[in-house]
Amino acid sequence: MEEKKVDRRVRKTKRQLRQALTQLLQQKPIKDITVREIADLVDINRGTFYLHYKDIYDMLASIEQELSDKFIQIFQKYNARNTKDFPYPLFLDIFEFVSDNAELFRVLIGPNGDISFIMKIHQLYNMYCIQTEISKLSPELSINCKYYGNFILYGCVGLIEQWLSSDNPESPREMAKLVTKLVSTGVLSLIK
Repeated sequence: MEEKKVDRRVRKTKRQLRQALTQLLQQKPIKDITVREIADLVDINRGTFYLHYKDIYDMLASIEQELSDKFIQIFQKYNARNTKDFPYPLFLDIFEFVSDNAELFRVLIGPNGDISFIMKIHQLYNMYCIQTEISKLSPELSINCKYYGNFILYGCVGLIEQWLSSDNPESPREMAKLVTKLVSTGVLSLIK
């Protein structure tokens, strides 16, 4: 019983630390953020921070790994041949996940963000979607797959960035429909 209380407190502290880092990344790059600033924002001592992370970069890497793991779960959930209306359900899950973590994604892909995070997502997308799924749809696609994959990924990053900066953003469902239409049109043009 006591163990669950500790886990809950740890989760709460990590959530608060994550919110503080997100808030600070909206103002300045990671290299200019200190442990003291984060600890002060969360109202904990620095020692508590160090119970969870080695430093700011370790914290950022841990957060990015959690996000990457969730992307892997989403990518592995769908199969191009066995998923009805593919790729719409895939994009819907992605946009819902991004929406649920909008502030964090906004800073990670924004001016004070981490370009290596986008590269990690690119590698995951390439591994799980391009090489394994999209290339199965048509032999013609395998020739242009690496170009098409980059086009989709960087187009989606741009769409997400624009979407997250909108005052009145579309729903994840509307964004998934839009991206599905754009992707499907692109696939059709490669096959013809």
